[in-house]
Amino acid sequence: MAGVKEIKDRMKSIRDTQKITNAMYLISSTKLQKAKSEREKTNPYFEALRKEIRSIFRSTEEVDSRYFYPDADAETDEGTFGLLVITADKGLAGAYNQNVIKKAELLMREHPDTKLYVVGEYGRQYFLRKHIPIEHSFLYTAQNPTMQRAREISSILLDRFDKDELDKIFMIYTEMKSSMNAEANTTRLLPFHRSHFMTKEQQPVENNKEEYEFFPSWGELLDNIMFSYVSGYIYSALVDSFCSEQNARMTAMSSANENAEKILGELAIQYNHVRQANITQEITEVVAGAKAQKKKRMREVSG
Repeated sequence: MAGVKEIKDRMKSIRDTQKITNAMYLISSTKLQKAKSEREKTNPYFEALRKEIRSIFRSTEEVDSRYFYPDADAETDEGTFGLLVITADKGLAGAYNQNVIKKAELLMREHPDTKLYVVGEYGRQYFLRKHIPIEHSFLYTAQNPTMQRAREISSILLDRFDKDELDKIFMIYTEMKSSMNAEANTTRLLPFHRSHFMTKEQQPVENNKEEYEFFPSWGELLDNIMFSYVSGYIYSALVDSFCSEQNARMTAMSSANENAEKILGELAIQYNHVRQANITQEITEVVAGAKAQKKKRMREVSG
């Protein structure tokens, strides 16, 4: 059994670790609230773009754009895929990174002709260790996502798509559905289906078309809007992933603190047992010594 000093040293080490995990919890909490606030500020703009695209579809059924399938039956699994994978820069966030990577590996196994685009140091290092080629690695940090970074990612992906180097673009990120629920999602970024922008109630009907005049044409307008829309879509995914990462880290740090408290409680009991055993041993030795001295004096008197 460990001695008193060893137990006290271990308890001190755990308390020092608790200070770090508590600090990480508070930092992640602050970052989470800030990221949520930024997302709420950009949502109206993102929804306005969806509304404008919806207006085009509701005014004409002759949409012919490289960013959209002409109908639901046109979708195929052929061609070269582009895959944007959004991970964190570090671990200590539970299964956050691994859930995203598992989804990415599954898609690449099902479709080997996939070019990889990675955000986040954790994902970069993982694919490098596995010797999986990365088409483009966005070297800036996954922390504190901005619209400018989303535009840079969108520009590269759309350029490859416009040059027919990519037939489809997918994105794997972690969607934060609630404070208790986050899920790694695989979503197709391009091309879109027309139905992506309308619910069943909003589908255009022949006798209820909205009349709009587009200049220079609805096709050019749609192509122009799509860059902003895709950038907003990617930005939303970056923020969602960042929020999910911070939430996962908060959960992991909270769990670590609970485990530390449990270990400290067990060590405190063990410490008390060892200390009590030492005290009992010392009392026993003192009593035994006193008895020995008493017997010695008695022999001296009787002799």
